Amino acid sequence: MSESPERLLAMPGAGRSLDSLVSLAVALGAEETGGFSPTERALADDAKGAPGTSEVRSMRALIRSGQDPLGDMYCSIRSPEQRRPLGQTYTPRLIIDAMVRWAADQGEPVRVVDPGAGSGRYLLAAAKRFRNATLHGADIDPLATLMLRANVAALGLGDRVSVHLGDYRALTLPEVAGPTLYLGNPPYVRHHLISPEWKAWLTATARERGLDASTLAGLHVHFFLATAQHGRAGDYGAFITSAEWLDVNYGKLVRQLLLDGLGGQSLHVLDPEAAPFADATTTGAITCFKIGERPNSMKIRRVGTVEDLGRLSKGRNISRQRLAESSRWSVLTRVTPKLPTGYVELGELCRVHRGTVTGANDFWVQRGPTPELPDSVLFPAVTKARELFGAGTRLDSVEALRRVVDIPVDLDTLDVFERKQIDKLLRAARSRKVHEGYVAANRKAWWSVGLRAAAPILATYMARRSPAFVRNDAGARHINIAHGLYPREEMSDAILDRLATFLHGTVSLTEGRTYAGGLVKFEPKEMERIAVPSLDMLAAGGAPA
Repeated sequence: MSESPERLLAMPGAGRSLDSLVSLAVALGAEETGGFSPTERALADDAKGAPGTSEVRSMRALIRSGQDPLGDMYCSIRSPEQRRPLGQTYTPRLIIDAMVRWAADQGEPVRVVDPGAGSGRYLLAAAKRFRNATLHGADIDPLATLMLRANVAALGLGDRVSVHLGDYRALTLPEVAGPTLYLGNPPYVRHHLISPEWKAWLTATARERGLDASTLAGLHVHFFLATAQHGRAGDYGAFITSAEWLDVNYGKLVRQLLLDGLGGQSLHVLDPEAAPFADATTTGAITCFKIGERPNSMKIRRVGTVEDLGRLSKGRNISRQRLAESSRWSVLTRVTPKLPTGYVELGELCRVHRGTVTGANDFWVQRGPTPELPDSVLFPAVTKARELFGAGTRLDSVEALRRVVDIPVDLDTLDVFERKQIDKLLRAARSRKVHEGYVAANRKAWWSVGLRAAAPILATYMARRSPAFVRNDAGARHINIAHGLYPREEMSDAILDRLATFLHGTVSLTEGRTYAGGLVKFEPKEMERIAVPSLDMLAAGGAPA
């Protein structure tokens, strides 16, 4: 993926300014650092002109004062559009400082690795903070490694820093006795610019770890996986990337790695308005991790400005269970009012699941007596929100409820008489093309609705009034007009009663999402954000008066 020197020097916007950049890097001592490659040598030899002594002296002074004049110069020469194919965005100092500070709070690494080093902003900050660590910076762009080498030479760090012109995924690191810190801003490159060979590497490597990977994943996802491969138990790291992996399907690999392998510690999401990168409008995510750990929870928060980052140990603890169950992590970062003392989010006590989608209510929901079907496939269920609103605080009878037909996936479990009844029903379903509907066609068996078990608490989730929370004494099932609250651990009837009573009398429309016309909706993960008394408080009698 490395560009030839001729192509680099011929790119639009390069011209004399790019010559000047390369010449400055050479004058600052880039060639004097170890491992100078033939590609870098050719690029240096092709540059024309030489900077004056005063310019070199001035540049060296800026570098030693902690600035990155070469990186700034490069960003002024190459537009964001020109840098995009290599995924090059340069990180502001405040973000780097916050990430290095978090790393320092974890201890002293013996080695620091930056997977996409660029001009070396992360490595140089780490070199200053961790004075006994060796440092490794990798990049596929020889212009970047020339700038990094020049900075290393200007700071007199040549004996500590190894510069690798090459792909981080193929990097070979020597064994060390002690922890390695992985730190940086992995390049953001979309999947269509990634070669088929590296896409194959992603899927094969993930499969070896028992994980699934999508070839639609961007390069930053590759780098998370490569870090899990390079790292050893006791290593740790902090990366800033685009936040899209929080929600998209291909980001599942990163989410799984953070729960098993990379050991996610905290996640800090920067709103686009915070402008984490000067040349890219994106939601940034800083992810802190400890390799080899299997965390019980992660700290998660959303940050409005870069200045608000502070220490990266802050955030709300989100349990491993909730993280593993959620396919969209961004909802967990939304700002909520501070929880009162003794309160937790509902999601810490219960999973909230929307009811099953039948795909054809007019067929699978039976209204009235159905003697032509066996009782074993008929389940009394809440199929209208008004059934919960009308129940008050307790649903104690199923007499007024409709029955949902839920046939086993394996029809051979039915006896001969039941099978005849079901076969007749399925013929009727086919004549009405029920089996061709989208939902039915995507089920394991098109005839099996797959109702969830009865939830001890049922809730409405879309209305122009506050949701109803109802104790399900009757053991009714529910379809997708209601949510079911399923305790994460066993709760007594008394505790469930107190929880339902609290929710029924406390939750207001303001906690949901309002649509046009005043309709308010609570998605499952939004309902899990509702503040409720802790389990201990409920066991002691509920919320204080």
